[in-house]
Amino acid sequence: MARYDRAITVFSPDGHLFQVEYALEAVRKGNAAVGVRGTDIVVLGVEKKSAAKLQDSRSVRKIVNLDDHIALACAGLKADARVLINRARIECQSHRLTVEDPVTVEYITRYIAGLQQKYTQSGGVRPFGLSTLIVGFDPYTSAPSLYQTDPSGTFSAWKANATGRNSNSIREFLEKNYKETSGQETIKLAIRALLEVVESGGKNIEVAVMTKEHGLRQLEEAEIDAIAAEIEAEKEAAETAKKAPPKET
Repeated sequence: MARYDRAITVFSPDGHLFQVEYALEAVRKGNAAVGVRGTDIVVLGVEKKSAAKLQDSRSVRKIVNLDDHIALACAGLKADARVLINRARIECQSHRLTVEDPVTVEYITRYIAGLQQKYTQSGGVRPFGLSTLIVGFDPYTSAPSLYQTDPSGTFSAWKANATGRNSNSIREFLEKNYKETSGQETIKLAIRALLEVVESGGKNIEVAVMTKEHGLRQLEEAEIDAIAAEIEAEKEAAETAKKAPPKET
């Protein structure tokens, strides 16, 4: 194996590109991120580490706007994310200037995935060590969309998905509990999914909501805490109902 993981453009005899697989490992060690698509809303949630006492927490955002109607969350190396986000923002603005129309969510997803793929087959570079969740509203159909890209350059559309640390656990939870919802129920599902793997509750979660009318809005910590408390109360009520003796008929 050692001979084949030194160069990004060299396949191993069994068909592996080890540098791409190492980039996927960097994603698996990154913060958890989840995206949920509702009928009229799209929600992004990420796990955030506790900020240092003297650090301004507003300067460490993991959910960002690419355009007025498109947002991105990522898991993996934050320095790589910054470069990719800047390239994507420039492409969005360039598209507006050239075509005089905003980009579709699929267009910018294809652009980001193409950029990630380009860095898997060029000498002298390394793959981007991050996976992205891209959400937004199509400017022509007004339909909400959710896409995921990974370091290999593949992308796909989802109703709900997760990436980063413990993403398999979150995905299993979403598969069991996902329903077509709208508004507050969609936000609650995204937060419930994150709370499956985030131990310290709402204070270590960052959540942003995108609607067609108002664009992207970051939820305040108090709002997240209120929803997390509501979820805990529902769990306790369900547990109590299970333990209660059956009623005699």
